[in-house]
Amino acid sequence: MINRPGDGPEDVDAAFAEIIADLEREGIGRDVEQRRSDTVQEEPEPPPAPPAPATASAWRGHESDFDWAGDDDPGGYEPPEPPPLPKLRPLTIIAIVLLVIGVVLLVLPNIIGLDPRIATPIALISLAGGIGFLLMRVRKTPPDFDEDNGAQV
Repeated sequence: MINRPGDGPEDVDAAFAEIIADLEREGIGRDVEQRRSDTVQEEPEPPPAPPAPATASAWRGHESDFDWAGDDDPGGYEPPEPPPLPKLRPLTIIAIVLLVIGVVLLVLPNIIGLDPRIATPIALISLAGGIGFLLMRVRKTPPDFDEDNGAQV
């Protein structure tokens, strides 16, 4: 749109008023006015005042607080003991040791008296080796399907 020197808010308002006048001459908008006049109602009553805030005991129905300890559990369900953690294999232990060495050498190389210029490459190699060993240990296939274990995704 090209801005001309005469284009301003006055021209826009005049143009809008002209469009509205043309539409009213054609009869557009009379239905809306008729519907508005038909649906005029009395002023609605103001909404009632909000009720006073209830206390915690009022909505619970008693004064005492809930005992979250759950000593008297009515269900009687006790979950089974979780299975023991599997034994770590030697390659997993080596990977964890490499990760710990890498982090220590990156954060505090002066602990063993190494210059940071020497400790940083060693730490990065140690971290890469630890991550590599852990990734080699990841299971590549899903576990054997057992029909008694429920749904398998």
